[in-house]
Amino acid sequence: MAGKKKGNKPGIRRVGRTLAFQVLYSTHFLDATDPAEMEDLFSGNPLVEEQQSETARDFAHALCIGYDANCKVVDQAIQDHSQHWKIARIAMVELSVLRLAIYEMLFTDIPVSAAINEAIELTKTFGDDKSRGFVNGILDGVAKSKKD
Repeated sequence: MAGKKKGNKPGIRRVGRTLAFQVLYSTHFLDATDPAEMEDLFSGNPLVEEQQSETARDFAHALCIGYDANCKVVDQAIQDHSQHWKIARIAMVELSVLRLAIYEMLFTDIPVSAAINEAIELTKTFGDDKSRGFVNGILDGVAKSKKD
């Protein structure tokens, strides 16, 4: 059968990345005075429970736990590259996309260009018309500073 790939289904990382985005997005609705552990948030999320692909769930889990362990560095990178925007003012969708992408850029072996492209795809799905430019601008700044 021509065109069929063996191994992982095409797009399985995108499915996992989308799931990780949705879990990170859900953290914005938590009670700040009673923070929950990312592990509990991930495993108790209905979208995680519904995901049939174990590979996608595992990838999403690694992204969420990785971000959680490095959130201060990731959030500082956002702050450093979001000119005149405090993190508290960034919309939840864009902030969740940025956190995920910057974690991938700084702490994984995923190519920077792939992390940026996937972030833009998430903004196309979940953001508004202005999301892409805002997210791309910050990620471009992080990418340039990473090369230094």
